[in-house]
Amino acid sequence: MSVPATVVASVSDVLEPVFQHSATAAAIVLLTLCVRLALHPLARAAVRGERTRAELAPRMGELQRKYRGDPERLRREMQQLYTKEGASPAAGCAPMLLQLPVFFMVYHLFTTDDGLLGHTLLGAPLGGRWTDALAHGGLLGGHGLVYLALFALTGAVATWTCLRNRRNAARTPAASGQPPMMRFLPLLSFGTLVTVAVVPLAAALYVVTSTTWTAVERAALGAGLPPRPEAGQPPRRGARSTR
Repeated sequence: MSVPATVVASVSDVLEPVFQHSATAAAIVLLTLCVRLALHPLARAAVRGERTRAELAPRMGELQRKYRGDPERLRREMQQLYTKEGASPAAGCAPMLLQLPVFFMVYHLFTTDDGLLGHTLLGAPLGGRWTDALAHGGLLGGHGLVYLALFALTGAVATWTCLRNRRNAARTPAASGQPPMMRFLPLLSFGTLVTVAVVPLAAALYVVTSTTWTAVERAALGAGLPPRPEAGQPPRRGARSTR
């Protein structure tokens, strides 16, 4: 048994008295929460980076207008501005990129490890997919209801995330100048529904848990909102949020 499988099995054994046959599914959820908690400092840094970039947007626009005929000079000036303000264009990608190995580990584990494929969540095999559930009892069968619950939670989180992102974008001064394609980005949150439908149930549990955590975390950190000045003071050009 591989090391990841051993970890999942060990946690499952601890949870078995409470969750019984669904202990392995509970272990996946618990381990996912542990991974996201470990990545929380990166999420906080990403939000700070987003706010810094929002504050720098007017100055970036000035540089683009000033050096639009000199792409190389524009690139250098923008890099200098980012360096001076301690911002990074890729800061918001770090948590997502670090989660990918974990997701693929879960995907590989529950498509190749015979010792875990037989475990279930309320009767639905963790190694199975939605199409398997539809073939075993239909949409409202025992297995199908497990997926309907996941779809309902995923859809609720995606809808809330989409609406929140649109509200936040509307509060951003530069929102009116965004390219039309950028206005459709909030709809990408619904892509999680497709993922849940096509991956094994074990991987779907990871995706749903991680997506829900992301929505709650970003709301708690105030991600996407323009930085607010300190009480009694006007906003300062180039000031960075310390939250």
